Amino acid sequence: MADVKVLVLVGSLRAASLNRQLAQVAAETAPAGVSLQLFDRLGDLPFYNEDVDGDGVAEAVQALRLAAAEADAALVVTPEYNGSIPGVLKNAIDWLSRPYGNGALNGKPLAVIGTALGQYGGVWAHDETRKSFGVAGPRVVEDVKLSLPAAIFDGKHPRENGDVVQQVREVVEKLTAEVG
Repeated sequence: MADVKVLVLVGSLRAASLNRQLAQVAAETAPAGVSLQLFDRLGDLPFYNEDVDGDGVAEAVQALRLAAAEADAALVVTPEYNGSIPGVLKNAIDWLSRPYGNGALNGKPLAVIGTALGQYGGVWAHDETRKSFGVAGPRVVEDVKLSLPAAIFDGKHPRENGDVVQQVREVVEKLTAEVG
């Protein structure tokens, strides 16, 4: 397989977030020839406003769009906030959807995974994220899903759970198999 670049977006801004830790596991266990690049500046993006989306768009937006343009695929790792998508992630989706019909992730494979406190592991947020990205232009890989209840980690880093490590690795393998 040729080198594949995967853009990783984490829907939590917390440094110690379990979702950030899942993204670390994905990067650490990626197959040979696959590199995962975390875009760690979602908190720097201004709220989407079409009036400021032009030549003078904020530098953080330019950086996000460039990272997306350089990627072959995207992996979104997100919690669930009040039964839905974290605002910072929805804002990134809005920025990445423009210009309409020609966003930087347009047509590229994208998968959504994550963990949350509830017994279903954030499945509502993951479904909503897939729906929003599907409208925004990426090719959402619907059969690549992983929603983990946070209780399974028992206060430990996800890399300490062999089953989780294997599931995350399989997600990355399936996602990157869609590149091409």
